[in-house]
Amino acid sequence: MNSETGLYFCLFGVLLTDRIISAYENVAINKTAWQQYPYPGQPWGADKAVDGRFSNRSHHGGQCTISNNKKRTAIWRVDLGRVLSIHHITIYYRTDNIPWDSSNDYTARFLGFSIYISNTTNKDEGILCFKDTNYTRAIIPENVTIECVKHGQYVIYYNERRPGVTYPDGYSMYAFNELCEVEVYGCPSSGFYGNNCYLPCPLNCQEGYCNIVSGSCMGCITGFKGPRCEEQCDNNRYGFECNLTCGNCSNGEQCNHVKGSCPNGCDVGAQGDTCDEACPFDRHGENCVEICKPTCRGGCNRFTGACEFGCNAGWKGTFCENECDGWFYGAECSISCGSCLNFEQCHHINGTCFGGCDRGFQGERCTEECSEGRYGYNCQETCNINCGVPGRCNRVTGQCQGGCQEGWKGTRCDQKCDGGTFGLNCAQSCGVCLDKKQCHHINGTCLNGCDKGYQGINCTQVCPEGFHGYNCQETCSITCRDPKNCDSISGQCSVIGHASDCDTNSQCYPSLYGVISTLCLSIALNIFSAIWIFRNRACNGQNQEKKNKKQLSTEQTTSNTEIYDKVEDNAGYQELCQISQPSNYDKLR
Repeated sequence: MNSETGLYFCLFGVLLTDRIISAYENVAINKTAWQQYPYPGQPWGADKAVDGRFSNRSHHGGQCTISNNKKRTAIWRVDLGRVLSIHHITIYYRTDNIPWDSSNDYTARFLGFSIYISNTTNKDEGILCFKDTNYTRAIIPENVTIECVKHGQYVIYYNERRPGVTYPDGYSMYAFNELCEVEVYGCPSSGFYGNNCYLPCPLNCQEGYCNIVSGSCMGCITGFKGPRCEEQCDNNRYGFECNLTCGNCSNGEQCNHVKGSCPNGCDVGAQGDTCDEACPFDRHGENCVEICKPTCRGGCNRFTGACEFGCNAGWKGTFCENECDGWFYGAECSISCGSCLNFEQCHHINGTCFGGCDRGFQGERCTEECSEGRYGYNCQETCNINCGVPGRCNRVTGQCQGGCQEGWKGTRCDQKCDGGTFGLNCAQSCGVCLDKKQCHHINGTCLNGCDKGYQGINCTQVCPEGFHGYNCQETCSITCRDPKNCDSISGQCSVIGHASDCDTNSQCYPSLYGVISTLCLSIALNIFSAIWIFRNRACNGQNQEKKNKKQLSTEQTTSNTEIYDKVEDNAGYQELCQISQPSNYDKLR
């Protein structure tokens, strides 16, 4: 291609572009305009920038809007009446009808401007189409065309000179919006595109808006994506611009591309219309229909149902489904049971023993040892008072401390001595009690008397000579050869070498005669002694009366007693109030 051909195509392109640009309609003309700081008086209002006139750009031409002096910000905007598709914007700045070069003061005021398109009057809620950062006073054009293929209702011009901010050389000290005309080119009706604005935008474009040139959607309605919004949201996305993530649909299915609802319900751990809500703390499973075990502490895992925060007191296991066992109870099954009866498991929650306590323990949980003086199951037994230390015994077995008191035996000292024993540790043997019966378990006395041949409290003394039988109450027979010598048990007469029954044996008669003689002599002596005592008392009375008649009768009694005692000592009798000498009869005895 030669240079002429290239120049031809370049010119053709410029002409074609110019035709396309010129095909769009100025949608800002005669629309409502506003500025921040109007210059006082008329005719410099904000509407001058959209009245279609800009042939005279001077102060007195009445075709330009002018803002007030010495302001730090300058804002002007036009309201297009509704959201429209915009292609480009052209600005005609004030020149004061003098050459537009670096010597023109208005070039300094134009530098640094910005253009915004917004659906509200706030520029910060809109889109920045252009911001001057490269122009200088020498190169900035008096007419600036800015391509801004956007949608919006407000076109906003903005400039600033903030205090404390350093701006490039050539910038004016203050901000101005001295606009002679602002043209906004686009389609006058929404929902169309193309250079003649007759092509309808794709069906799923947001609010019917599409790129005024290509027809691509400026945004898609909810649930669609792609340049022309013909594709439904996928890959677990849904909603406006497909920017929302599907919830936990069953089996990971794609949710509804518009609303996000799950066609077959929620997967485990989720609930709600879009399955994006976690199960409450007490539920789990698909659609959260499963209820956590009530024994879980603080709920369960919403997916598995496992009790992640542990179990309530008395329970264990992944799902807290098992009661405490192994003689443990309480929180985390960490507390040991007390001494329950027969080593049974205590209550898994509070540790109480169902069947009571084992020996040596008491209380609801059987953790308290028996108090002093008690023993056995539930400490219901009382230590025996017959213990060596009364009322003190082993709390488990009841075995007495210090052995037993006299007359008792057994580990609990609850048995009387028997088997012919008595006393401390039942170490002493009973005497010969009647009918061989047990003696008193403490002192050894025979309660019913002694058996034949014995006497005494404990029946341990053999009958003395001449006595026999029960409690030795029988005397030996006088017909015995020796009346003092008979069998202490049977009473049989004893003979040297052998014993015989004196009642039937003639050998015993001489003895009988001796006994009779002795009895007669004894009677005579007793009569003689009585006479002697009587006479003795009479003599003593006479002698005493002679010595002291004034003595009392009681002293007489005492004197008589002394004399009587002397008479017994001398074993004699008095004659005529004189003490007699011992008789020959006494000597014979």
